[in-house]
Amino acid sequence: MKPIALTGIKPTGRPHIGNYLGMYRPALDLMKNYQGMYFVADYHALTTMRDPEALRELVYEVAASWIALGLDPDEAIFFRQSDIPEIPEFTWILSCFTSKGLLNRAHAYKDAVDANLETGRDPDEGINAGLFYYPVLMAADILLYGSDVVPVGLDQKQHIEITRDIAEAFNRTYGEVLKVPEGVIQESVMKVPGIDGRKMSKSYDNTIPIFAPEKQLRKRVMRIVTDSKRPEDPKDPEEDNLFALLRFFVKPERLEEIRDLYLHGGAAYGTLKKELADSILDHFADARTRFNELINDKAYLDKVLLEGAARARSMGKPYLAAARKATGID
Repeated sequence: MKPIALTGIKPTGRPHIGNYLGMYRPALDLMKNYQGMYFVADYHALTTMRDPEALRELVYEVAASWIALGLDPDEAIFFRQSDIPEIPEFTWILSCFTSKGLLNRAHAYKDAVDANLETGRDPDEGINAGLFYYPVLMAADILLYGSDVVPVGLDQKQHIEITRDIAEAFNRTYGEVLKVPEGVIQESVMKVPGIDGRKMSKSYDNTIPIFAPEKQLRKRVMRIVTDSKRPEDPKDPEEDNLFALLRFFVKPERLEEIRDLYLHGGAAYGTLKKELADSILDHFADARTRFNELINDKAYLDKVLLEGAARARSMGKPYLAAARKATGID
């Protein structure tokens, strides 16, 4: 069997081009050399999601997006996280080998605490235990199947480091029971800017959803923040988030033409935004057609996810059994 590459995405918003460039595409590329395991991380979504109907619909959107963007369910192992009952049990076992100090340093928790302190609130106000234990659940997702590599964005690098720390702590106690994974980060897509110039993120509401209706997508692109320079004014393309997004979707020769317009005058932001929208729509044209077919066939999506879960469970049970035996609770 090929080594395993595992990737999950949390269904807390519509998949966007930042997801595609930073996670979907790199993860699917690994299928050439790895056994791909892909999952919809609905347990992770519970740290923030409180609308059950919205969560169910987003699970289907994420599932349809994976397949529309090139995932082959016959080749990959594709499943819904909550269909794996071994995950919660494994999470508890791992939590007993995770220092609280390690979780105190996790970025998501630290950011939430800092936000409270900046506004004079209690440091833990509004922070649920799920957010605090998020890295342990992620470690269980990764370690349960003996994953070899995990493609992540730069902002997720710490989670892989925590996973490695947890696995190594367990192994120091019981021997080489758990496989210690490696993170894979693609340098060229470490940061995909959102329409406001910050990192594209659902939490910032600055995304460009891949499969939004065309009118909505064009509207989002036209909202990309730019400076007040006139078309004839020279501009620095390396400091412009519109140019950064064009870099991902226009052909290299056209990008050089646009770069020249920035440097010597002639770059009209409105015109370039329309070109970016056209390029995104063209890039995802076939995927959009497939996505619309899939999202209207939820019975098929359920079938694919349940079949994938059965395959994932068969891979995960031996690792859980080994952990249970090692700890003496078998």
